[in-house]
Amino acid sequence: TNPRTRRTTPLLLPAALLLDLIMSRPEHTAPAERFYNKREAHKYTESGRLVQIQRSMAKRAVELLNLPKGKSCLLLDIGCGSAISSEQISREGHVWFGCDISRAMLELAKNRSSSKGDLAEVDMGVGIPCRSGSFDGAISISAVQWLCVKQTPSK
Repeated sequence: TNPRTRRTTPLLLPAALLLDLIMSRPEHTAPAERFYNKREAHKYTESGRLVQIQRSMAKRAVELLNLPKGKSCLLLDIGCGSAISSEQISREGHVWFGCDISRAMLELAKNRSSSKGDLAEVDMGVGIPCRSGSFDGAISISAVQWLCVKQTPSK
């Protein structure tokens, strides 16, 4: 037979697998410090939809901490990324310390004019080098899912 005229059988995939391929989660593609390179970090930070979700979730997370009214507290933002959720902490009248494993995200956080907290490059999967009781509370928005996938740290 002529290879140009040969018919091929379409590849049929189960719907769940197809959905996974179409909507793959970033934590399944690479470790966070590699996935959130400059391009991806910028894309994430500029997505109006993601920014709105981050702000809304951060606002609710701070409410759930049930902090004393009228008192400025020091909060830890674990996996702060480009400081979108950290900015919401500031809007709520608190001070924050943000940590993230992605250097590109932290660079964006440093360069944001409304970013007014301290930042550190830290892998939350190996622990955060702070004394117990250093913070009045902690939030982690869109970061914990990275702990659910076993990754080998990048060198």
